[in-house]
Amino acid sequence: MKILSKENSLMHYKWGENCDGWNFVDENSLSIKLEKMLPQTSEQKHYHEHAQQFFFITKGIANFEIDDENFIVKQNEGIHILPKQKHKISNTANEDLEFILSSQPSTVNDRINCD
Repeated sequence: MKILSKENSLMHYKWGENCDGWNFVDENSLSIKLEKMLPQTSEQKHYHEHAQQFFFITKGIANFEIDDENFIVKQNEGIHILPKQKHKISNTANEDLEFILSSQPSTVNDRINCD
């Protein structure tokens, strides 16, 4: 058993528009990450064939587009995204956005980008 943090995560990675991520659980059946988005950044709209995801916001305010509907998710709130739901997250604020992202199963080889 190991207590994990940003400093001793399984892996640190960069994604999107110079955003950061830290892997805490990285198994085929489950992935748990902490991700940080800089102000005024977003990701490409996409979906997952098999994985469901839960985003829990720990800092800031997230803007989600899910199947062409917009949602605002604030600090200490979360949102569940089902497989095949087209979605993207954006940080339109002037402060960093941090969130825990849980995916089941892992999204490795299960991401389809939308046009």
